[in-house]
Amino acid sequence: MAAPLDDIDRRILVELSRDGRMSMRTLAELLHISRANAYARVQRLRDTNVIRGFRADVDHVAAGMGTSAYLTINLRQAEWRVVGEQLRTLPGVVHIALVGGEFDVILLVRAKDNADLRRLVLDVIQGMPGVLSTRTLLVFEEFEPPTAASMWEAR
Repeated sequence: MAAPLDDIDRRILVELSRDGRMSMRTLAELLHISRANAYARVQRLRDTNVIRGFRADVDHVAAGMGTSAYLTINLRQAEWRVVGEQLRTLPGVVHIALVGGEFDVILLVRAKDNADLRRLVLDVIQGMPGVLSTRTLLVFEEFEPPTAASMWEAR
C-alpha cells in the first residue's frame, strides 16, 4: 500500500500538474520549503511511482489528429490480456479501460480524419482475434477539466 501523502506532497502534485517544467527553486519558493526538501520529496514521489513522469500537453487537433472517438468493445473474456496488449501498440489509442457493464473495454482514440478512424476500427480492431463487437462514439467537441491538479487541491 502506498504511503499517505501529506499537505506538502499534495501541493507538490498540484504545482507540478500545472507546470511539470517548473524548477525546484520555484517549487520550493511556492511551497515555502528548502530546495533540498523539494528535491527529496519529488524524488520520493517519483521513487514510489506517485509521479510516473512528465509529459507535454499536446493539442491533438493542432498536431494533425482532428478526429476523436470513444470506442466500446465486447470481447471474449479469456482473451482480454492478449487483446489489451494488441490495443496498447496501436497508434492513436490514447486511453484503454477495462470496465464492467454493457461492454468490456472503452478506448479513447485519435485519428487524422474519419477515413483513418474507419481503418483503425474496421480493419484493425475488429479484425483482432477475441474482439466480438465494437461501437464507435464520435466526439464532436471536447472540454478539458480546469486542471488535473484540482483533485489534489484542498476541499
